[in-house]
Amino acid sequence: MRLAEWYRANLGVPMSEHGAVTFHWVREETTTFALFANDTEYFGEPGQRAMLNLRVDDLHALLGRLRERGVEVLPQTEDSEFGRFGWVVDPEGNRIELWEPAPGM
Repeated sequence: MRLAEWYRANLGVPMSEHGAVTFHWVREETTTFALFANDTEYFGEPGQRAMLNLRVDDLHALLGRLRERGVEVLPQTEDSEFGRFGWVVDPEGNRIELWEPAPGM
């Protein structure tokens, strides 16, 4: 699967040959499930109904590496009380949020 290889190569997501992955928590953390309005533009394209959000250790460095690999990196980043956010787009047009949590989160 071409898309599974993209996630493996660029984001380190250990996708199976069938395009699935099981995540195991390596430390005690939380999972956030957030609802958005049906007409939100936050996810990018109008047809995208959900977004994967991955925690990262160094957003700036990761976005730089992804740009070097030719990954579509959206130009804006966002700093908030929760940390830094950036976005990339996979080969099928799905926006993915990358989050570097604020210290203590």
